[in-house]
Amino acid sequence: MFTGIITNVGKIADLEQRGDLRARISTGNDTSGIELGASIASDGVCLTVIATGDDWYDVEISAETVSKTNLAAWEIGRRVNLERALKVGDELGGHIVSGHVDGVAEIVSITEDGDSTRFTFAAPEALAKFIAPKGSVALNGTSLTVNEVDGCNFGVNIIPHTKEVTTWSDAKEGDLINLEIDTLARYVARLTEMER
Repeated sequence: MFTGIITNVGKIADLEQRGDLRARISTGNDTSGIELGASIASDGVCLTVIATGDDWYDVEISAETVSKTNLAAWEIGRRVNLERALKVGDELGGHIVSGHVDGVAEIVSITEDGDSTRFTFAAPEALAKFIAPKGSVALNGTSLTVNEVDGCNFGVNIIPHTKEVTTWSDAKEGDLINLEIDTLARYVARLTEMER
């Protein structure tokens, strides 16, 4: 379980295709407190730590995960948003995020809006019905509030602080972004569907 509040930005240090994809993520931080088997959201994808070093950890990524996310586009040197799993008593600063990505959204446009940056995304049609104005989404692991929805397109504003402490300053039009819809929206939609 995560909150969508990014706590670190890592960098892809190595990629190796074995039976599954194995990635080494450099954190620049001491990793001695990371236990094997720990869950770390990496660009919003909950991944299990299988090895650690002084300032890196390794994960294995199944073909299923690669097919449902933007991880196929990972390359050495790419920066990734990181968040450690919640511990009992941690502050829930964003919204409840599982790290189970639903699909990918494409950045349609990026415009400056005061000091913030407005991003417009195109969501897959099957997921668009779960996205509502003033609702929450996780994009590359970042908890964000939806401004408006127009069909499959939706917009968010990213404030300067968020751009500074995440990978959003690297984003460009056409990028595919990991999208996790709000869990509550999914359950409300499912209950409504069942009542019909």
